[in-house]
Amino acid sequence: MNTQEVRNYLLDLQERIVRTMEAEDGSAFLRDAWQRPAGGRLEGDGISRVIEEGGLLERGGCNFSHVKGPQLPPSATQHRPELAGAPFEALGVSLVFHPRNPYVPTVHMNVRMLAAQPADGPMVTWFGGGMDLTPCYGFEEDARHFHAVCRRALAPFGEDKYPRFKRWCDEYFFLKHRNEPRGIGGIFYDDFTEGGFETGFAMMRSVGDAFLDAYLPIVQRRRDTPYGERERDFQAFRRGRYVEFNLVWDRGTLFGLQSGGRTESILMSMPPVVKWRYDWRPDPGTPEARLYSDFLVARDWA
Repeated sequence: MNTQEVRNYLLDLQERIVRTMEAEDGSAFLRDAWQRPAGGRLEGDGISRVIEEGGLLERGGCNFSHVKGPQLPPSATQHRPELAGAPFEALGVSLVFHPRNPYVPTVHMNVRMLAAQPADGPMVTWFGGGMDLTPCYGFEEDARHFHAVCRRALAPFGEDKYPRFKRWCDEYFFLKHRNEPRGIGGIFYDDFTEGGFETGFAMMRSVGDAFLDAYLPIVQRRRDTPYGERERDFQAFRRGRYVEFNLVWDRGTLFGLQSGGRTESILMSMPPVVKWRYDWRPDPGTPEARLYSDFLVARDWA
């Protein structure tokens, strides 16, 4: 295992994504480097890159972190009880972009590696990540493109990976208390150890490198679509679902908070303007209703 090689890749990935989105937005991302001193509950360092009130992005963040801790938090061991209490090391890049225009979908991407050292065995290393799209107004062209790029990114690692990780994404990004998907999905995987370190790291790179190819063409297609108060109001309502998922179900959020992570960096995924309404439903036949009937359902987009 070469942690430095993984770190170098992740820092370069963060820089490439931020540089591209700055050019697209026309505004600069804030750079906030941080460090946790040795000997604390969590030690390590990271770089948070955040934009607020940009031309394209109303709010967005692309974070790198590399931390170590004396004990894995419960969210990381629920599927690996044999690692409960083991010291760990975690590094990754995580991003969420909330565009201003309601016709440009919100997007999330994450790639990460975790390593744990149980007291009575060899070090265990695993990878996770993926990307998913959360539109307010659905377009089949966009959904097909996003999923096709995800499928191509996973193709070198076996024909089973895309359908398996697509299904995993559909099941994971699901608001159980609403019986509703968060968006149109993408790919998601966790606890990946198949093929050892080299295979896991190669797949991490393939997924990370595919992000801009998956998202940027959609941004460029939709960013100049006219919108008004109706669309912004629906966007704020749908963002409420995003908040509910992140705070109730997301393992990454829970891992960061339970392990003593940096709260500002963890919660950069929250949208800036959100609304909730009591038992609201869109009128039949409207574009808002079509999001539910045609897009927030499990489909074979690719």
